[in-house]
Amino acid sequence: MDIQHTPRLTSSEIAYLWGVKLADSMHICVFTYFLEHIDDPNIKTVISHALDLSQQHVEIIRNICTQEGIVLPNFFTEEDVNLRAKRLFSDTFYLHYLKNMSKGGLVTHGWALGNLYRHDIRSFAAKSIASSVELDNEIANVLLEKGLEARPPYIPYPQEVDVIRRHSFLYEWLGKKRALSATEIADLYNNITANELGMAIATAFGRVARSEQVKDYILRGKDLSLKQVRIYSDYLENHSLTIPAIEGLEITDSTESPFSDKLLMVHFSLMNHSSVGNLGMSISESLRSDLIVDYTRISSEVLKYAEDGMNLLIENKWMEKPPTTSTDEDIG
Repeated sequence: MDIQHTPRLTSSEIAYLWGVKLADSMHICVFTYFLEHIDDPNIKTVISHALDLSQQHVEIIRNICTQEGIVLPNFFTEEDVNLRAKRLFSDTFYLHYLKNMSKGGLVTHGWALGNLYRHDIRSFAAKSIASSVELDNEIANVLLEKGLEARPPYIPYPQEVDVIRRHSFLYEWLGKKRALSATEIADLYNNITANELGMAIATAFGRVARSEQVKDYILRGKDLSLKQVRIYSDYLENHSLTIPAIEGLEITDSTESPFSDKLLMVHFSLMNHSSVGNLGMSISESLRSDLIVDYTRISSEVLKYAEDGMNLLIENKWMEKPPTTSTDEDIG
C-alpha cells in the first residue's frame, strides 16, 4: 500500500524559513541599490548572481508558506530602498560585503540542515548550501584576481606529531603565554576582518541615518567594532603575526540615505546575531584562558548592544514578531 504522508512543518523549519526570508528580503533591497552604482563588470556579475539567489529564496519560501497556509511578513519593500540615492560605497566594498554575506549564508543553511526533516525544506537548504558555495567561490576568485583578499597569517608547517605536556597549555594565568594555535589564529583573523567591515558599514550608515537615535546607535556599534579589532590585533602582534587589513572598503561622502532607518537597524540586528555566533565559536575553539576571558567579556557587551538595538526596533514598530507557540505576548 502506498501511503502518502506530508507532515506539518516543525518549529525549526518555520524558524528557518522566517530567518532566511528576513535576510534575503533585506539583501534584495541592498543588492538592487548596489547595481545602480557600479562600474566593474566582474563585480557586477557577482552582485547580480547574489541578487538572483535572494530573489529565488524569497519566491520558494513564499510558495511553501502559501501551500501551508502560513503568513510571513514581507519584511522589506521598495519603500525601504531609494534607488535614486547617490553612490555610498565603492565597487571593491561590494566585494567584501558579498564575501561576508556568503560566509553567513553557509553558516545559516549548513547549521539549519541538521534540524530540518521534511523533504522539501531539506532540499531547499541543501540547494542553498550548494549555491552559497558557488557564490563564495566566485567572490573569492574576483578578490584574488584583484589582489584584495586579506589572507590569514602564515605559520610553520608541523614537522612532527607532539602531545600537550603541561596544564599551562590551558591555564597560563602567570608567566609567558604559549604560542597561539592555528585555530585560535584563524578565529582572531575572522573576528578582525568581520569587525573591519562592520566599522566601514557603521561609518556609512551612521552618516546617512535620518533618526538621531539610529545614528547614535550605529556609531556605538562602530566603537564596539574598533575596540574588538584592537584587542584581537594585539594577540597577533604579540606573536609577530601579520594583522589582516581589508583593502578597498572605501565609502563616499554622501549623506543621502539609500535605505530606510528600519532597514539600517535590522541590518545591524543581523550583524549582531552574526557577531555573537562568531564569538561563541571562538570561545568553543580557544584553549588559551586569556582569549576565552576576552571573548566572553566582549560577548556580554555585544549582547547588551543587541538588546538596546532590539528595544529601538520595538519602540519604532520596525520588528515583526517571529513565530511563537502562542499569539499571546506573555504566558503564565
